[in-house]
Amino acid sequence: MQEIIRMFENLSESVNQEIDLSLFSIYNYALVIKREDLIHPEISGNKYRKLKYNLKKAQILQNNTLLTFGGAYSNHIAATAAAGKEFGFNTIGIIRGEEIVNKVADNPTLSFAEKCGMQLHFIMREDYRSKTEIYFIEKLKEKFGDFYLLPEGGTNSLAVKGCKEILINDDASFDYICASVGTGGTLAGIINASTDAQIILGFSALKGTFQNKIVQKYCSKTNWKIFDDYSLGGYAKIDLNLIRFINEFKEKTGILLDPIYTGKMLFGIFDLMRNKKIKENSRILAIHTGGLQGIAGMNLILEKKALPTITI
Repeated sequence: MQEIIRMFENLSESVNQEIDLSLFSIYNYALVIKREDLIHPEISGNKYRKLKYNLKKAQILQNNTLLTFGGAYSNHIAATAAAGKEFGFNTIGIIRGEEIVNKVADNPTLSFAEKCGMQLHFIMREDYRSKTEIYFIEKLKEKFGDFYLLPEGGTNSLAVKGCKEILINDDASFDYICASVGTGGTLAGIINASTDAQIILGFSALKGTFQNKIVQKYCSKTNWKIFDDYSLGGYAKIDLNLIRFINEFKEKTGILLDPIYTGKMLFGIFDLMRNKKIKENSRILAIHTGGLQGIAGMNLILEKKALPTITI
């Protein structure tokens, strides 16, 4: 597992790609996308950052099994499975929802994880709510033996440490830094790396801003805000306007967005610019956190509903 240290320490910085906003009839702003999605083809974006120090710790502890949690289309499940395959860890995924146990072959995310060698274990949604309880973790240890525990979404102090490295010194020139928010770990790392003069905007992928408490746990700064105005009512909920936006954005910029996280974030940024809710002439840096593997699963859902799909 020495390769873990070498690979992560040799990780190159993300490319910053400027967007020609005149293509969208938007002026008096500068928008740049930090292409974290290009770091690794399978361990994508913020998941790569979150796993970095956790894998190093697992290596130090000489624990060769990773156990984590996620839903049917979880980016974190896919990334953990891919990391296990690449670095020689055994991986176990505790998946929310017993009803999908016989549908793995029809699920792009879970079938990918299984092909990477991840052992999938499906549990009832009611039981899944106990995933952070000590008694529940002990039951898992009785069943699977010793393991290195990665929380759902990958957020812990080591993940926040990794996500702090998303920003580099040159990024201090931006007035706003924007990121999508799931569990809050990525945003916390970005806030810790930001300057006091910068404004950090978090676009929640879920209804509500419960992540405020998580971010406050890891951050002492106050230059940030999370809002759910563009969550479209909840996790994985999308509409025709979002689909059209994602497809138009790819057509005009060549950048693919996922519908769960980055699509909603960029949709929100464009709305804020058009309505002048971001100060004019500001320089905005949007973090592309990857998650593109989830598009295939979302397109299956859209096809069943006879709705337009996302162009890959």
